[in-house]
Amino acid sequence: MHSISITATDGAGSFAAHVFPPKRQPAGALVVIQEIFGVNDSLRETAAQFAEMGFIAVCPDLFWRIEPGVNLSDKSQAEWDKAFALMNAFDQAKGLADLQATLAAARVLPGCNGRAGTIGYCLGGRLAMMMAEHSDADVNISYYGVGLDGLLADLPRISRPLQLHIADQDAYFPAEGRARVVEAARSHKQVSAFVYPGADHAFARVGGTHWDARSAVIANGRSAEALVAALG
Repeated sequence: MHSISITATDGAGSFAAHVFPPKRQPAGALVVIQEIFGVNDSLRETAAQFAEMGFIAVCPDLFWRIEPGVNLSDKSQAEWDKAFALMNAFDQAKGLADLQATLAAARVLPGCNGRAGTIGYCLGGRLAMMMAEHSDADVNISYYGVGLDGLLADLPRISRPLQLHIADQDAYFPAEGRARVVEAARSHKQVSAFVYPGADHAFARVGGTHWDARSAVIANGRSAEALVAALG
């Protein structure tokens, strides 16, 4: 792993992104989008796994405007409280712009084959869907994104594959909203929505309290197929 610096497009400065290179190159690049816990140990482990799969994994620090280098877990109430405070202070529009800048930087990294996509979890899952609607990413994958029904107005903008992994017991995304997303996905040929019975929010978080091995393995297999098809 090494870090690169990416210049923000609004002139606010620059932010760090951790890069996990694969053994073989050229390879497609994958922007791995953080949860509310920052670019933490769990996310870095996930990114390292994508590198082992043959992708250049890039993890941008999206909380840099608030507090650079956040590394929290889901193991204590104090960390949860801080994570929610960071999420509430986070400007999603600026975060989207930072992701667009990260995607552009990822495409021209040494060893990249020119193709790049995104994959995000929780807050990152919402941002991955926003990237599907507002970027030229070759593929976007969203794990248990929250409030996705509020993004459906821009669904017609999507022209590249978007894969949605939805927990049917997600405590942070009401069933009515999830149902609207699933129904909307049926009418869009580029969008696939998968619902995981009995799974709670963050079912695929490495080392997480809601880890669900069956759901995670099935979802990750679907993601792998989509990434290989789009990124090589």
